[in-house]
Amino acid sequence: QVQLVESGGGLVQAGGSLRLSCAASGRTFSRYNMYWFRQAPGKEREFVASITWNGGSTAYADSVKGRFTISRDNAKNTVYLQMNSLKPEDTAVYYCAARGPGSREFDYWGQGTQVTVSS
Repeated sequence: QVQLVESGGGLVQAGGSLRLSCAASGRTFSRYNMYWFRQAPGKEREFVASITWNGGSTAYADSVKGRFTISRDNAKNTVYLQMNSLKPEDTAVYYCAARGPGSREFDYWGQGTQVTVSS
């Protein structure tokens, strides 16, 4: 079992930065590819960024490319999302998720952390 707990959300002005963290319990964290998703009010949950189990490959949604950076520290069982040049449209609840090797679905989800960007 893996439990995911996000933190680092908050209120920030447009153009500002935040760093989200997702701390995982369990000793098998390094096996999982990790993802960040977000869901704005009235909208569907959308993919933001992903990173492979060893950090060797990352991917980003076009809307955040060049502004957000995903990283992980397997020694600390934590994945990060550095968010720079934030825009009001980045306002959402941000979730981290874990998917194991060979899994077709996401195995674990966090509870989410609110990010609000004021104009």
